[in-house]
Amino acid sequence: MFCLRKIFKKRAGIALLGFLLLFSIFATGCDGKQETGKKQQTKTRQNVIRIGYQKNCPLLILKASGALEKGLKPLGVKVEWYEFQSGTALLESLNSGNIDFGRTGDSPPIFAQASGSGLKYVGVGKSKYEGSAILVKKNSPIHSVADLKGKKVGFAKGSSSHYFLVKALEKNGLSYKDITPAYLQPGDARVAFEQGTIDAWVIWDPFTADAEVTGHARTLVTGEGYTTDRDYFLATPAYLKKHEKIVQIVLDEVKKSSAWANEHPAELTELLSKALGIDQKAIKIAVDRREYGLDPFTPAIIQEQQQIADKFYELKLIPKKVNVKDNIYHFKKDEGK
Repeated sequence: MFCLRKIFKKRAGIALLGFLLLFSIFATGCDGKQETGKKQQTKTRQNVIRIGYQKNCPLLILKASGALEKGLKPLGVKVEWYEFQSGTALLESLNSGNIDFGRTGDSPPIFAQASGSGLKYVGVGKSKYEGSAILVKKNSPIHSVADLKGKKVGFAKGSSSHYFLVKALEKNGLSYKDITPAYLQPGDARVAFEQGTIDAWVIWDPFTADAEVTGHARTLVTGEGYTTDRDYFLATPAYLKKHEKIVQIVLDEVKKSSAWANEHPAELTELLSKALGIDQKAIKIAVDRREYGLDPFTPAIIQEQQQIADKFYELKLIPKKVNVKDNIYHFKKDEGK
């Protein structure tokens, strides 16, 4: 049974609502739907692809460009976009058949697979570890990862930050049991961090850059040497069976929009700043320290993902071992190569 909702309970509060207003995206003129997948028909529709995306991901750039709609128009296929606050919620909707395609970080697909999901990996992004960081307050007495012993650390359970923290602790002589985890989604974590109810926050861009620019945060370490922090693109087996060509077109358009993003950092900064409601100074930092694009599913990348799965099983954070290879989709054009 796919039970991510039980594993990842959302926290709510007035403070979170206020924070989410800061990160609202394209409130008008973008056709973005807010996690409304459950209201959609679960049946795969012939002339529609329903795409789930998160803030500051490659799909946001593609969405803003309108290129996918143009690319699919000759096939008579329409695009519906659904925004999600977390990868786990996105994958739950994907697994339920409420959307057809989506992107998450490295860890949510592993939790999904361990829960019995048959979702297929169809694409993998380039490493973006520089935008992931363990943050502490500027005046914090914590000056090294080793200083986190006995401290309360906030992060989203099952996210890329979860694995990053585990590896950072291990490489600095600590174990996961040496800290007190506070499982918080970015909005809740930001509030807790600013109020001082957590000692450190493990997070990714643009939240990292925004916290740094506001003057409240100091970076303890980035993801360098601890994680590759890649994007993963997934689709449902049912949609792939009927519409493999459409999924390939989506991935081709992701490549094109990513190339544009890399070549036009100033325009991208302005686009993301408006989309996310974050100051351009913070967005520029986030843009300058990552490269957009897709990488092939090499044995090394598959092994990266398998190591994450094995570590989560070792820590008893997932109920069973998973073989990442089992959920990697092979497009027909790749067969026999």
